[in-house]
Amino acid sequence: MARTSFKGKTPEEQIEVCPVTETQNVIAGKWKIIILWHLRQTRRFGELQRLVPGISKGILTSQLRELENDQMIHREVYQEVPPKVEYSLTEAGKQFIPILESMGEWGKKYAMSKKMNQ
Repeated sequence: MARTSFKGKTPEEQIEVCPVTETQNVIAGKWKIIILWHLRQTRRFGELQRLVPGISKGILTSQLRELENDQMIHREVYQEVPPKVEYSLTEAGKQFIPILESMGEWGKKYAMSKKMNQ
């Protein structure tokens, strides 16, 4: 089977070749899928950091900003002392939850089949 190269193609042309490209562009990053999973309910930064073991404060901040720029999450800042910031899913983020659930189901089945084949 011939492979299609994206080299030299605009993002729009890449999407025409493979519509999964847009999804990959939004969720690319080691932590974004896990962050989206935990944002099924509104969370504060510290709470997210505790729920995603191994993520640094800087990487979490970066991943949240990228998800916000891609309009997957909403950042709400409350004018309090100390400042309170909450993160929640936008409508686009909520529409992605069934995909995450499907990925989770696939992951469970895959892990079980790997165990059975060892």
